[in-house]
Amino acid sequence: MVWLDIDNTLYPASTRIAEAMTQRIHAFFVSLGLPDDEAHKLHMHYYKEYGLALRGLTRHHDIGTHHGLEFDKACDQTLPLEQALAADPAVRKLLQDIDRSKARVWALTNAYITHASRVLDILNLRDQIEEIIYCDYSNPTFSCKPEPEFFTEAMKKAGVTDNSRCLFIDDSLPNCRAAKKLGWHHVVWFCEDGRAGAHMHAAPMENPKAAEGVDAVISSLEELRDVWSFIFTDKS
Repeated sequence: MVWLDIDNTLYPASTRIAEAMTQRIHAFFVSLGLPDDEAHKLHMHYYKEYGLALRGLTRHHDIGTHHGLEFDKACDQTLPLEQALAADPAVRKLLQDIDRSKARVWALTNAYITHASRVLDILNLRDQIEEIIYCDYSNPTFSCKPEPEFFTEAMKKAGVTDNSRCLFIDDSLPNCRAAKKLGWHHVVWFCEDGRAGAHMHAAPMENPKAAEGVDAVISSLEELRDVWSFIFTDKS
C-alpha cells in the first residue's frame, strides 16, 4: 500500500506555494481578532505542535465548523495554483510505472478535499490516485498528520490491517517519523532543500541524509525507483 503526500511532494517546493499559504494563514489568524504578533506566534506554534495551524485553532479556540471551512476558502482556495503549478510528465510516468498488482496508491494529505483534488487535477495525476485521505475541516475534531489517529483511520478506510504493508513518502520529517513509529514498513522523507518540511519557517538540518526515524531520504522523486524498486514494473 503506497501512501503519497501531495503538497511539496508531488510538486517542488520551489513553486513557493508553502510561502503563499503561510501568508494567507497569518491573515486568517488576524481576521479572527488576534494582534499581528500573537497571530504569528500562534501560527508558528500550532504548525510545529500539530502539523497544521488549523488543528491548533480547533483544539484551543472556539471557532466552530463554520470557520474551518472559511479557513479553506480564505487560504487554500485563494492560492494561485494554476499559475504556480504545472503537470510534470516525469512524475506522471513514475506513478504509471508502479505495478498496481503489487501496490495500491492513495494520497494522504493535511489539506481539505477541495485543495487536494485541485492540485492533483492541475498536476494531471488524479487518475493515478485511487483515493484521497484528507482532513475534514468541517469537523472540529478532525485529526491530521502527524497524529497517530490520522494514519490509523486512513488504514481503516483503505481496508489495510497490516502496518508493515504500508509505504509512505512525505516532505515533513515529523510526519514521516510518526508513520514509522506506527510500524509502517518503508518510510521515505522527501527533502529537497535540507529542511524538515517545506514550510518557510522549518528548521534547516546540517545533514538531512542522516535523519533518524525514517528508512530513506531522497531529494528527487525518481529515487523512488531505487528505494521502492520492488513495486515498480520491470520495464521501469
